[in-house]
Amino acid sequence: MIAVHHRTASVDGHRIFYREAGPPEAPTVLLLHGYPTSSHMFRLLIPELADRYHVIAPDHLGFGRSDAPPADEFDYSFEALSTITDGLLDELGVRDFAIYVQDYGAPIGWRLALRHPNRITAIISQSGNAYEAGFVPSFWAPIWAYAADPGPANETALRSALELDAIRWQYLHGVPDPGLVSPDTWLHDHALLQRPGNDAIQLRLFRDYTTNVELYPRVQEYFRTSQVPLLAVWGANDEIFGPEGARAFAADLPDAEIHLLDAGHFALESDLDTVAGYIRGFLGRVTTAAGSSAAIIG
Repeated sequence: MIAVHHRTASVDGHRIFYREAGPPEAPTVLLLHGYPTSSHMFRLLIPELADRYHVIAPDHLGFGRSDAPPADEFDYSFEALSTITDGLLDELGVRDFAIYVQDYGAPIGWRLALRHPNRITAIISQSGNAYEAGFVPSFWAPIWAYAADPGPANETALRSALELDAIRWQYLHGVPDPGLVSPDTWLHDHALLQRPGNDAIQLRLFRDYTTNVELYPRVQEYFRTSQVPLLAVWGANDEIFGPEGARAFAADLPDAEIHLLDAGHFALESDLDTVAGYIRGFLGRVTTAAGSSAAIIG
């Protein structure tokens, strides 16, 4: 039985919740979650990795059990969220690390890598996009429209993404056997999104997403110059970040491992054993032995 601790740290005056497990002296795996969830999405993966690795999974500011200052008191952006995550790593004394990125976790992780390219030892991308080829146009069109014109009509269209049906869809689309996915997932996420003022936080981040696309050329150059070990394990049926986003890594990282599963956006919910197996094999090949100073962020 792996012991998983539920902790908080103060970063720039904000309370950040994180889950932590595994030997502190082992390589660190940092798990960076996406929208609309939190470190809750890693609750089953953490025990699968913590026998070999020091695993840290934070809730981004505004998500999960971390603080959620109102949008008129904190300037929410992916740059700001990455700065908070960077501060948490400093607070915990994590220097070298690898990253597991999913959805929103990707632009946060990419910013960490651009700031500290020599500290990233490996990357695991599970629907963590870095190429325009990965965007499924039908899903992203309302977001691009809102970013270009955040008026009432475009805002109304995006507010539907905060509703229970839209969150349920994110978990169930593309899953051959939807009965494998616990309803607790979308009910948990929806309840947290309904907190007073959280809608304004999410709308601010929707509008900021274009800054992530602008960053892609620098991220791709980082891939080419670093040749960082990368594992992409995606749901082939993901209708948010399509499989072309996974295949695109090979252009800049010829040695990337790319696996497409018969799954959707949240592959951990339906294919945990398969994803965990790929991760354990990958990390075992590319990281140093436990007890070294290397850290893996997942």
